[in-house]
Amino acid sequence: MRNFSGPIPGQSLTTPPKGFPWERPPEIVDPEEAIQMHLARLSEPEMLEGILDLIELDNLDLKTITNGVMRGAVSQGMHSIDVALLVAPVVHEFIKQGAIAFGLNPEDGFDDKEEKAEYKKSRDTELAKKMIKGMGKAPQRAAKEVQTISAAEKVSTGKPKGLMSRGEV
Repeated sequence: MRNFSGPIPGQSLTTPPKGFPWERPPEIVDPEEAIQMHLARLSEPEMLEGILDLIELDNLDLKTITNGVMRGAVSQGMHSIDVALLVAPVVHEFIKQGAIAFGLNPEDGFDDKEEKAEYKKSRDTELAKKMIKGMGKAPQRAAKEVQTISAAEKVSTGKPKGLMSRGEV
């Protein structure tokens, strides 16, 4: 059965204006005051414990946590998005230093792991090409040797040897 508890299309146009905190003017407009407010909130034991749990247990990076803190403040009407963009680096560094003080090694979240892997793959490919060029005609000789070795293995009809070979059952 479908859940019909969602908003009706156009419902937001029928509610009184400024009914949500983000529709009203923000409480704090000065970035300095916003920094002080965030650092005071993040210094509270319950808040700090929750953030450290997110880093340690859920393996969240600092960028994700900082974005969550900023979005929460904007959605509660504490400050605007513009102030959040100015305050975010300070909050990020505060959380990072707090995590390090408690013996954690948090990830910043700015590195793109897929991009790094792609870069490493292309770098390794270029290094391999360079090595092959430096070998001269050796790759052709090596290819012939590999072909003769594989042909000799096919001809060999001895019993299988090795750790994983199965004997006769």
